[in-house]
Amino acid sequence: QVQLVESGEGSVRTGGSLKLSCAVTGLTFSNTAMGWFRQTPRKEREFVAAISWSGSVTDTDYGNSVLDRFTIFRDDAKNTVFLQMNSLEPDDTGVYYCAAARGVYLSTDPARYDVWGQGTQVVVSS
Repeated sequence: QVQLVESGEGSVRTGGSLKLSCAVTGLTFSNTAMGWFRQTPRKEREFVAAISWSGSVTDTDYGNSVLDRFTIFRDDAKNTVFLQMNSLEPDDTGVYYCAAARGVYLSTDPARYDVWGQGTQVVVSS
């Protein structure tokens, strides 16, 4: 059974940082692109960050609103993907979802992701 379990939810003030984790079981992690998406009060599900499957080069991609503030990285030894969020703003408030795209190198399209976590809440107050 494939499972994605997010952790690291929290509440911070503007300018603060949080680190989200997503532990993956039940699939070949090294052959899987991983992504983070979020559901905010103002927008439909929004792409946040993605990281390619493992190889000699690991590619990443970011949504414009988080570029230069968020970093996605993976630890294949632990089957875990992380999202380091710095300089958080109130507009970053939402539910953050980890997702896996099996057999996909890298994608920003939520339709390419076939397994999703349950979501974890992030609240940023001013």
